[in-house]
Amino acid sequence: MKDIAELLARIWISFVFIYEALDALVFFHKTKATMTAYGILWQQDLVLKVTIFILLIGGILVLIGYFARVGATMLLLYWLPMTLIVYSFWDDPGELRRLHTLYFMRNLALCGGLLLLIANGAGKYSIKRLIYIMKLPK
Repeated sequence: MKDIAELLARIWISFVFIYEALDALVFFHKTKATMTAYGILWQQDLVLKVTIFILLIGGILVLIGYFARVGATMLLLYWLPMTLIVYSFWDDPGELRRLHTLYFMRNLALCGGLLLLIANGAGKYSIKRLIYIMKLPK
């Protein structure tokens, strides 16, 4: 049961980041406008392309379980600062504070899931383990 839970957790966590990357890619100009609203003005095209790359590669690595720790680290290095920038609920007016606090806590929960993945690895059902099992004897 533990192995299946690890697989499902990896799949669900990775879908969040892969969807985020595809959304940023499809709505590239709207995402740039959002970046401007949050005060991210330096080299927006480059920052956005790097962000999409990190989200896609990290999400795929977590999904397939090959170098899942590297993928989870990439995603955590993006997700935690993004959470602090976008959902700074302590500066929000009262009507938005409750909603942004919930989003902030949700994102922290995702960070916790990524930390668990970094600590424990991909688990039994992963491409890395499949490659290891299929090695031929010398």
